[in-house]
Amino acid sequence: MQFLNLKKSLIRTLSILVFSFVYLVSLNNAFAAGPTSAEYGTVLNLSGKQRMLTQKMSKEIMLIALNEDKDKNIINLTNTSNLFDKTLDGLRNGSDDLHLPATTKKRILRQLDKIEKIWKNFYPTVKSIIASGNVSAEQVALVAEQNLPLLKQMNKAVGLYEKDAKKGGLKGDPGLAATINLSGKQRMLTQKMSKEFLLVAYNHDFENNKLGLLETYTLFERTLKGLKDGDDSLGLPPTKTPHIVKQLAVVNKLWVEFKPIVEFAANYKTKQITKDKISLLANKNLPLLKEMNKAVGLYEKESNK
Repeated sequence: MQFLNLKKSLIRTLSILVFSFVYLVSLNNAFAAGPTSAEYGTVLNLSGKQRMLTQKMSKEIMLIALNEDKDKNIINLTNTSNLFDKTLDGLRNGSDDLHLPATTKKRILRQLDKIEKIWKNFYPTVKSIIASGNVSAEQVALVAEQNLPLLKQMNKAVGLYEKDAKKGGLKGDPGLAATINLSGKQRMLTQKMSKEFLLVAYNHDFENNKLGLLETYTLFERTLKGLKDGDDSLGLPPTKTPHIVKQLAVVNKLWVEFKPIVEFAANYKTKQITKDKISLLANKNLPLLKEMNKAVGLYEKESNK
């Protein structure tokens, strides 16, 4: 009797050990596998979108500083900064709302640490502007100084996610990872050139922002062509999917209308930007951003296939 009880006890213990081993192996394999192809597409899209949000916030601050549709831009700035903060947390810890898996790679987590450090200095300025509804010359100078380090470190994080994607869920199509990255970067460039235009209009660091604007819109134009036709030096394969080619044509049509606005501000002969041109840029930049964002969404869907 005692022998039978001992035998049953051993069988139960063995069963539990086997089950635990199988569970741990499965769990380990799940972690080793990393994000799925669809999750990589979302991570690349939203981490890339963070770059755009750094510039969109800065643009909205400059519109408030220039007294352009102030109440609307205070609301926009509130929404943009809240989204950046939420997404930054989601990239680290995961977010069901944003469909983001938590980041587990140590080198990417270290990069997110750097971003959060800059953000903790930048965010209080944003909150202060929202609370007061005004932007001082000192705050313009602070935003102009801090937005680019925030953008730069966020861009490094996207590069790390892209490398991870090429090794992981998107390794079957590494060109798609580069395409999602650079098409996502185009969104940022729409806002960066708008911010630079407005800094020129505010007469802050006039010549350097003119030069920055020229470089930004030149890169946007080149990348837009590269997304359609391919660009070896940018690592871009040509886009062959008909509905994405069609969307890029929509973006290009808006770009043809938008380019003369920024081109004027970057021109060395331009000494002043009038109120009507500021309003024109304020109205035209968001449709360009919106349609570029649609193109990024289409590329992301390709990663799901």
